[in-house]
Amino acid sequence: MKYKHIPIKIVSKGSIAWEAGLQEGDLILSINKEKISDIFDYRFLIADHYILLEVQKPDGDIWEIEIEKDTYEDLGIEFDNPMLDEAQSCTNKCIFCFIDQLPGGMRQTLYFKDDDSRLSFFMGNYVTLTNMDWQEIDRIIKYKMSPINVSVHTTNPELRVSMLNNRFAGDVMDKIKRLIDGNITINAQIVLCRGINDGKELDKSIEDLSIFYPGLKSISVVPVGITRFRDGLTKLEPYDGLNSQKVIRQIELWQERLLTRYGSRIVFLADEFYTRAGEEIPEYHVYEDFEQLENGVGLIATLRHEFYKHIDKVRGIEKVEREISIPTGVSSYKYIKEMALELEKSIDALQVRVYRIENEFFGKNVTVTGLITGQDLSKQLKGKDLGQELLIPMCMLKADEKIFLDDYSVAMLEEELGTKITIVKNCGKDFIEKILGFTL
Repeated sequence: MKYKHIPIKIVSKGSIAWEAGLQEGDLILSINKEKISDIFDYRFLIADHYILLEVQKPDGDIWEIEIEKDTYEDLGIEFDNPMLDEAQSCTNKCIFCFIDQLPGGMRQTLYFKDDDSRLSFFMGNYVTLTNMDWQEIDRIIKYKMSPINVSVHTTNPELRVSMLNNRFAGDVMDKIKRLIDGNITINAQIVLCRGINDGKELDKSIEDLSIFYPGLKSISVVPVGITRFRDGLTKLEPYDGLNSQKVIRQIELWQERLLTRYGSRIVFLADEFYTRAGEEIPEYHVYEDFEQLENGVGLIATLRHEFYKHIDKVRGIEKVEREISIPTGVSSYKYIKEMALELEKSIDALQVRVYRIENEFFGKNVTVTGLITGQDLSKQLKGKDLGQELLIPMCMLKADEKIFLDDYSVAMLEEELGTKITIVKNCGKDFIEKILGFTL
């Protein structure tokens, strides 16, 4: 394991580190006489009530700083790299990998395939566990880094080796068991590939995984994403309406069975299955704790729930003279349109135009709003009546930056369309407020 001297980027004023005399540019050499390899080491070592820091100042002087604090209290330090280490890359060659289906010319960070337990813990990314040895598994247990999101896809060892194109992929159940026995909570993901890991294989995977409940908290089942850039890759068939309906009925049976057996449905479907099948999204309560919201499981139900929770606050507003427009993906169009009409019915003079954007960039099999590019928006909205503002869902943009997947900036789109663009958070209250133009 490679140990590092960690340079401090920011020391928060008034923090424990600031009071101890730490400054930007100082190097942390060790904590409690132990070296640091990554953020796991750092978080674990600073959790103690008493810590001893060994720090090198910019002039080369070595300081030993004793700190007494509340257990788990943060020091107030930030670093250039939040993980203090390079992200581990994926060693698989999955037959369904979305990154392998990307064309050139997109955001450079999109082409990196991570498979890192630290990103799973801190950011909710999914890991396959294939590049993790037993020492690393035990390290996660030691540091109590829970929950971890695991891309399982199938519990059939031979099939998993084949799907991931990795001869080390067959021991996933052993690793999951070790993690759960060590009190690490797991959320599992199954990317469903038609005719490969669905049907009886899906039944087996759900049965095998569900026995680990409650250590294994949830299983999400998402349809394989298929773009038009699959030349030379394994042939995969998208889920159409009929096949999506079959998956829905299959999961409903499992939910009933598991709810009776464990008191939880455990397995949940991505919204796409329902929209592709032309069926209603399940009620809000069906998703229980929304463990895999970022995986597209329950997003629409959450948005609608929040919207209708706050809609009563606008019923007394008689008039809002405002015309705005909202672009959305094919899968969520029906629901965004429904909510827009509800607001229009409630308030005089309010006009909300909802535009259904086809994904021409990736191909029409891709229907989610979060994968819409700037160039598709520009092409399909140009010449349309957009009103005073165009409301863009935040899920279309890079985190903390106003950039679309294809490196189109919001400013570029604003200039091309000649309309002010406002970004909307992925919640019902902000959706209402941005449409109305004021805070409730």
